[in-house]
Amino acid sequence: MRRFSIILAFAFLATPALADREIHIVHCLQGCPTGTPETNDLIIRQIYALSSNDDTKLADWVAYTVTKETIGTSASLNRDWKSDPALDDSETLEPDDYKGAHKHIKTDRGHMAPLASFAGTVFWRDTNYLSNITPQRSELNQGSWLGLETAERELTWKQGEVWVLTGTLYEKPEDPLPGADEPHKVPSGFWKVVALENGQIAGFIFDQELARDAAYCDQSKPLQEIEDRSGLDLFPDAAADWVSEDLRADLGC
Repeated sequence: MRRFSIILAFAFLATPALADREIHIVHCLQGCPTGTPETNDLIIRQIYALSSNDDTKLADWVAYTVTKETIGTSASLNRDWKSDPALDDSETLEPDDYKGAHKHIKTDRGHMAPLASFAGTVFWRDTNYLSNITPQRSELNQGSWLGLETAERELTWKQGEVWVLTGTLYEKPEDPLPGADEPHKVPSGFWKVVALENGQIAGFIFDQELARDAAYCDQSKPLQEIEDRSGLDLFPDAAADWVSEDLRADLGC
């Protein structure tokens, strides 16, 4: 198990001493979330950072920054799913683990850092690593989740730069992937926080059972509830008064 796997323009394994140093990650607006298990792997790439959980085989959180330059058209880009090369085989799911998932439990391979938000970069293929993917019900993935991703990009065209944190919740049992050959957990829900540098934020929680026509705005939740339910401190470096205005109106709510 590698506690920190860091990938920037090139890849290297961190020395043990790195765990005792401050790590400043551009994708995290006010410090990266804290509260994850010590066994998690921290992976930092050009277009996102994430904390991968050895037990669930999925990310506890993913952080990414959307700019006008990163946005592109994803319709013609392939979804070439791959295991994350930064993780050991025992720490991540594999493409075959998702076989039969849509038929039996109605799930898609849901991006956490969205492909379309980074289709304008040469790094878009990194969004297809399975560490950035979760088993997400088709009704949710193609419904309100997609709606919020689209709203994030529309906000980026207005603001120039938008920070996003997103992650998984395990609040009730879910059927596992029928084709998986290793222990894992399917999330019962997901959370997302959209933020601007000035402290404007909007938070959301999505249940796996959400209907396709459910409005993403109706899933709005306060930051404190998201932190309580996820067990994470999402902006650990922020001053007590950093969070300012509600960003929901700017996201079309």
